[in-house]
Amino acid sequence: MVQDVLLSPAYGTRWSSAFNTSKTYPWLTGASTRYPGMPNVNVKWGKEKYEVLLDFEEPPLVFKSQLFALTGVPPDRQKVVVKGKTLGDESWTGITISEGAMIMMMGSADAVPAPPKPEDEKKEIAESQEKTVKLPSGLKNLGNTCYMNSVLQSFKTIPEIKDGLQRLNQAGQETDVNKKMAMAVKSVYEMLDNPRRTADEPLVPFFMLQALHSILPQFSSRDEHGHLEQQDANECFSEIQRMILSALSANKDLVGKDIREFFRGRYQVTQKCLESDDEPIQKTNEEFYQLSCFLSPEVRYIQSGIKEKLSGEIEKTSTALGRNAKWERNVLIDRLPAYVSVQMVRFFYKESSQVNAKILKDVKFPMILDLCDICTPALQERLRPARDVVKKEEDAKIERMRKQKMEGTDPKTVEDDGKPLPFSFPDDEGSNNSGFYELKAVITHKGRSSNSGHYVAWVRLDEDKWAMCDDEHVSPVTSDQVLKLSGGGDWHCAYVLLYGPRIVKEYPALKEEKENENISEQTKEVETMQTN
Repeated sequence: MVQDVLLSPAYGTRWSSAFNTSKTYPWLTGASTRYPGMPNVNVKWGKEKYEVLLDFEEPPLVFKSQLFALTGVPPDRQKVVVKGKTLGDESWTGITISEGAMIMMMGSADAVPAPPKPEDEKKEIAESQEKTVKLPSGLKNLGNTCYMNSVLQSFKTIPEIKDGLQRLNQAGQETDVNKKMAMAVKSVYEMLDNPRRTADEPLVPFFMLQALHSILPQFSSRDEHGHLEQQDANECFSEIQRMILSALSANKDLVGKDIREFFRGRYQVTQKCLESDDEPIQKTNEEFYQLSCFLSPEVRYIQSGIKEKLSGEIEKTSTALGRNAKWERNVLIDRLPAYVSVQMVRFFYKESSQVNAKILKDVKFPMILDLCDICTPALQERLRPARDVVKKEEDAKIERMRKQKMEGTDPKTVEDDGKPLPFSFPDDEGSNNSGFYELKAVITHKGRSSNSGHYVAWVRLDEDKWAMCDDEHVSPVTSDQVLKLSGGGDWHCAYVLLYGPRIVKEYPALKEEKENENISEQTKEVETMQTN
């Protein structure tokens, strides 16, 4: 069993029962003179004795996590006794600890094995393997931290980010906050991907939360009772994305590519003065890293919500008229990134109650998103070849499935021998060359305001297999269940949608058909020549 806790920004590594206690770890031990109000205490566990630096500003669960890092005893199996009183997880109330105090800890590093159940052994093994392969591990909620957990689970679906973080090293993170954030996320993913960890063994992401609070203090606000407040998941998504991309781009020699290009889109903005023909038309370019879907009364589908604000009238200065005038503003995309996130603009500030109230409107979103029609004519023309290939290869795939069905073969048992085709233009790494996107993850919100309620991540595992990552609780769901997250009530409503490139595969069946077509054409040519 693996139980990891992220604690130290100095190390950001795996903390487990294999922890080497012969070393000195400044984050876990140290002189109290360096940290006023933080006493050194002695913790006795069996025959072992540890000196630990204690911070009263953090809940006791953090202290227990330090003990876990040293002993391998998970917090839920620890009994910590201070002067005859058992220490809880949430509060230090009633507990007095002075410098050099002796604290007793009891607990086993290994879980007590459960008695065997009289079940079919093969079925149990099969279910265990299925669960391990298909479901990711969850993240423990540390008190209104579901927004952070959902963001981390969503970014984990992007292979380019995971690969880039794996190549990143710790050098320079002491002075580079972007790299410090990236290393925190890297540590989370390394622990979640530990092959010994299963879906029912959640990770306790203390260090990730500490990094988030220290680097982005706006996420560390507390209510009048001292509890962490709920935060906006899209704000967290945007900030973590910005910092990860900055860190990876600054280290592209290590990473091997400029990851920012996989997320950077570009608008072509055209502005025309409606009150003067003498005013020249203005064309500019603007970068974007996220699209917005505005939920006006007429919007029923995400595509129309995205288009909502791409054109309209604005007021700005006219040089020809020497005053403000009405302008027509039109926006089209002239570079599509490989990955694009879409924020469903569900929240607005309600003056009467002074909260970010929620729009519960039902707005449908697809598994396959096509953005071609909001691109410039030049880009649309450039997308055409790949779009034609998409249609041909999908037709080939359908034909293969039809033949397999006629032959009595179960398609699920047939190995997918399709070869993935490039999704970027050859001269523009990180772009999207077809305009087609596949849904990778959804962050939903359940509740009535952005600073309350609950966030959940729904992530794609395979072609039609998804997982609902509700903090530490992870369960399998289908694509049909994901599509029902479109809103319309108090159920989970899609708030952030993460789309990635639609991966198109080239199938051998299509090659065979092309070869047969070529042979047929050559035969016709020979017959024609012989006739003449």
